[in-house]
Amino acid sequence: MSPLGPGGRILLTPWTAATLALVALFLLPLATIFAGILGEPSDTWRHLASTVLFDYAWHSVVLVLGVGLLALVLGITSGWLVTTCEFPGRAVFAWSLVLPLSIPTYIMAYTYAAIFGHTGPVQALLQVALEPETTAGLRTGLMSLPGAAVILALALYPYVYLITRASFMKQSGGILESARILGRSPWRMFLGVALPVARPAIVAGVTLVLMEVLNEYGAVRYFGVTTFTTGIFRAWFSLGDAAAAIRLSGCLLLLVFALIVVERIQRGRARFDSGPAPARPVVRFQLAGWKKWGAFLACGIPVLFGFIVPVAQLVTWGLGAAAEVADPRFLRLTVNSFALGLVAALLAVTAALVIVYSVRLAPTAVLRLAARASSLGYSIPGAVIAVGILIPFVWLDRRLAPVLSQLSGSPAGLVLTGTAAALVFAYVVRFLAVSMNSLDAGFERTCANMDESSRSLGVAPLRTLLRVNVPLLRGTLLAAGLLVFVDVLKELPLTLILRPFDFDTLATRAFQLAMDEQVARSALPSLLIIAIGLIPVVLLTRLMEGDRGGDGEAPAGALAGVHPAGITRT
Repeated sequence: MSPLGPGGRILLTPWTAATLALVALFLLPLATIFAGILGEPSDTWRHLASTVLFDYAWHSVVLVLGVGLLALVLGITSGWLVTTCEFPGRAVFAWSLVLPLSIPTYIMAYTYAAIFGHTGPVQALLQVALEPETTAGLRTGLMSLPGAAVILALALYPYVYLITRASFMKQSGGILESARILGRSPWRMFLGVALPVARPAIVAGVTLVLMEVLNEYGAVRYFGVTTFTTGIFRAWFSLGDAAAAIRLSGCLLLLVFALIVVERIQRGRARFDSGPAPARPVVRFQLAGWKKWGAFLACGIPVLFGFIVPVAQLVTWGLGAAAEVADPRFLRLTVNSFALGLVAALLAVTAALVIVYSVRLAPTAVLRLAARASSLGYSIPGAVIAVGILIPFVWLDRRLAPVLSQLSGSPAGLVLTGTAAALVFAYVVRFLAVSMNSLDAGFERTCANMDESSRSLGVAPLRTLLRVNVPLLRGTLLAAGLLVFVDVLKELPLTLILRPFDFDTLATRAFQLAMDEQVARSALPSLLIIAIGLIPVVLLTRLMEGDRGGDGEAPAGALAGVHPAGITRT
């Protein structure tokens, strides 16, 4: 039976019922936050509002603006040079500029803090030439809001680079050649032609960076910068006031939604297509003299300080501390992290498959809106999701405990918040959009007419999904699961709040060791996280090279259907 009734109205089939139930479940954290905001403010909240709320807001906004500006400059400059210019090392920079995405921001932060620390290599080199007070001031300057902005920009600029470069490559070479024939210099052609056309893509990339900044906890906490995210942790753990944590989460949500609204407004009806016909490839400028070495430095500096320096320092520490760190506890951390990632990836991909397939069966406005709402978790900071999940789960645990105790005849512990159940659910809420974006693109690319053909032959939707769609989507399903797995491995704020007692992951252990000034011991778990994070980066690079015949460029469709966050989130 068709899931669409007379007049195109949706019928409540098992598929639509399952989708609406999943969406309602995934919107639970948001509903909890909104309900908490409407409640009576606590004394703690009044105290925070009158003392530190302005600092939280000011530091968050300044950090967002600083990181956004730096990421904009690094991403646009490197994306334009790699796409349109020929200079030494261009082919290597085309893929290596993406590498910083494999390093979580908190790992980047404490690595550089140690590099500039009192016993770090920078201090050792400068002590022979500078006064002790000057060298000590270097670390003090780094451990500040401007220092945090620089570190976050080095880690996050690839978001802007990837989507901006994709936009530049979609622009027809004929357009740029026409501008050159009309006497436009490369600089004027960039400002007057390429940049305006790429504006929607640029703003989308910067918006992704800003969302990551608002979600950031580890780096700002280590650098002593107070933001809304650190305020949520303080209200929850130090002050023990859930109502205050909810209201701070609501303030953070307002910033996130403001970014989304601004991005949608500026985009308008703009899209990232360059038309149905394939665009002519861009003919790259041959740079000479100081210009080619200037381009080399402009692309080399982000790679050097965004990947090579921190990884080299971590490898040095890891080799020195491997003997004492590689113990049964490290193995347990790895098992914990991998188990969480595999379970969350399986559940996220399954839920995304149900939702995406239901929308294909009944493409009504209601189901489309429900599907989009279910993917909001990617835009919501992890700390907000954690608070929004923990409160209703604690409430449910308190009501389940007496029932379970009566059934088992012995005291029952916390079923949801005392185990990894709440943590896995939070991961699925947070990263569902990762798998949904991938599967949606996979269905459109691989299974465009399969559903209609199968339905015309009288085959049930479930059988069509299992016997036709899933085999065709095997690669897409694996890729979506891999992306979720990598994200779970790197996630810090959500894991810190929801993890069960005495349960650590590679991310939480690395962060705790760094906070305890045992940075060298944190190198091994950090390197393992980075190594796993490199997998989707390498896959994306191979995709970009393969779609262009191996010359390191990607055509307009190389990233079609893939959210730029897909390198680390989807």
